[in-house]
Amino acid sequence: MAMFVHLTAAANAPRIRRAGIRADSRGQGGARGLYCFPVLPSYPLTHQWLRELARFGARGPLVAVHLRLDDAQPVLAGHYRDRAQAAQQRLPAAEAVRRIGALADPRGWEVFVPRAAGPREVHRIRPVPQVAGWRYRPDAHGTRPCTCYGCRIRGEYGGRRLRERLPHPLDGPPPPVPVLLARLDAAGEPGNAAELRAALHWFGMRRRGPVDRLARLAAHPDPGVRTELVWAVGGWSTPGVAALLAGLAGDPHPDVREAVEAVLDR
Repeated sequence: MAMFVHLTAAANAPRIRRAGIRADSRGQGGARGLYCFPVLPSYPLTHQWLRELARFGARGPLVAVHLRLDDAQPVLAGHYRDRAQAAQQRLPAAEAVRRIGALADPRGWEVFVPRAAGPREVHRIRPVPQVAGWRYRPDAHGTRPCTCYGCRIRGEYGGRRLRERLPHPLDGPPPPVPVLLARLDAAGEPGNAAELRAALHWFGMRRRGPVDRLARLAAHPDPGVRTELVWAVGGWSTPGVAALLAGLAGDPHPDVREAVEAVLDR
């Protein structure tokens, strides 16, 4: 029997003892199942994912759930970066343990079980130190954190102070709304397209904004400005966004229409 460890919130422990682990996670290709990692001789490597998982909103401390799976149980094994390229390999559970255990550096590797785990497969549940593992990525310790829009996590503890201390030249923190509105007014009428797109780029990093002041840009002659307007307001919760996007959905330029479709799908 192959032994794996699954990390989850301590609040889930009573339900797991009673009914097992649900298939709540999405794996390669959208499959439903659960993530785990082989139990290796190295304690830090076995529990390497703890600090990274704790970053994503786990309520309270995490616990380690040890699972015994049949050696022939099919699983997906690979580095977490391989998931996006659908490059993780389908292997028997015992072979996944052997391959990961033989790696010189198994940090960042994961095993995906494409089903739920029953209560009979739960070997034990125990507490673990909450400081084990890496954050962001392996070898991230000692490197300057990136504050670009793609790397940062919205709502992360200390995120605002980090962005203020290490501002990104393109991704913020964004200037205050009055400053951005002044830039829109200074761009003229209908306005310099490059200046308007730059201001809309910063507006897109906010959760709310002055929809009524930006609505006039829906009639701008430059389709690039109209497309940037869609991306800027698409994630806002401000009343009036839906009506603005509905009007832009019939824009004569295909780039604008595609942007509206992408925002609505998201």
